[in-house]
Amino acid sequence: MGQVAFDTLQASEELQTAGLTSQQAKAISLVVRKSHEVADVATKADIAEVKRDISDVRKEIADVRKDLSAEIADVRKDMEHRFEKVELQILDVRKDISIISKDLLFKLGGLMVTLFGLTIAAMKFL
Repeated sequence: MGQVAFDTLQASEELQTAGLTSQQAKAISLVVRKSHEVADVATKADIAEVKRDISDVRKEIADVRKDLSAEIADVRKDMEHRFEKVELQILDVRKDISIISKDLLFKLGGLMVTLFGLTIAAMKFL
């Protein structure tokens, strides 16, 4: 931060004109000068610099948001594509299960007919 200029001689003279003694005016001027030296005072240039920095940070944040939005959109598309593939795979498995179920049902039916026929044949011989 910048320092504000303080003219101790001029301040001392003004205090003496106001009726203070030379020593009092000098003491007050020195105290004020010291307070200005230790005070962290922002100048117009400092404030302008901070405003530029804030503007730069806002632009960077906007750029990051834009990049993140694009990446999120890409991830969503990828996820939708993968979900579609998984759903198709599930449908294929269901079809396979349905075919296997029908095949097993026909084989079981054939086995039952065969067993029934064997049972009748066995009864004729007994």
